[in-house]
Amino acid sequence: MKTRHFVIWAALAFVLFAVSPLLLTSDNSASPAHVAYLGFDRNDYPGDSALKLLRGRFSFAGFWLNNPPGASSNSWAGKRRVVQNLGFGFLVVFNGRTFAQIERAGDASKLGASDGATAVSSARQEGFPVRTIIFLDQEEGGRLLPEQRAYLHAWADAVQAAGFRPGVYCSGIAFKEGTGATVITAEDIQQKAGGRKFAYWVSNDSCPPSPGCILPGKPPAPSVSGVPFAVVWQFAQSPRRTEFTGGCSANYSKDGNCYPPTGEAERLHVDLDVAISNDPSDGRPR
Repeated sequence: MKTRHFVIWAALAFVLFAVSPLLLTSDNSASPAHVAYLGFDRNDYPGDSALKLLRGRFSFAGFWLNNPPGASSNSWAGKRRVVQNLGFGFLVVFNGRTFAQIERAGDASKLGASDGATAVSSARQEGFPVRTIIFLDQEEGGRLLPEQRAYLHAWADAVQAAGFRPGVYCSGIAFKEGTGATVITAEDIQQKAGGRKFAYWVSNDSCPPSPGCILPGKPPAPSVSGVPFAVVWQFAQSPRRTEFTGGCSANYSKDGNCYPPTGEAERLHVDLDVAISNDPSDGRPR
């Protein structure tokens, strides 16, 4: 009987040990604590050897399908297999048009559809599978103007029609309009998406909620950005934006850039991201 009682108590102890993380983090629910993954993005490909160093700290990497903002070429082109073989997940991004460029084109929807087709063509050429999420880089913040919205929607429709999924990189910072009202670009896009399902990669480097250029031991959930539906949060940029990062300036390098511990010697600056997945674009071949 003593042996039997011991076995029963041992079994109960095992069950309690197994569920204790849930009990400690449940907050009156059975849901486990969030899991988030740390990644990076940068306009220039870091080089094969530097990429290996970055893999020691990061789960995923940004991957440009066309020329990044201000660049005349795309150094990420042809590097998908190298990135994948090192074990990185992907944050696939396509550089969108500024309002001035859209306005000059004359037909925002036509331009958006054309750029959407280009994004899909580039994704296929790189070897990304269908259903990969492609994030459109929407650099300009605030409420979208009608031409910007028409461009974004036509781009998303073209991507969706080709079997890929649309995402958008946009501001998660509240912008104060002349009327005194405030608008967050991500919320503006979501509220007027017309039924379109975007994945949201938001940028908010304001301190707080951003901790600045540090690699947290436990990455925060993207919702900490202030946009609850965000799946990716870019919380630090290189160089830092002084108007937003005064509260955490000490966490950046003296030159204003963000260098991970593995990149300081090489002066390898990055932008820092957290995501709900270690492959936010679901871009690994299936």
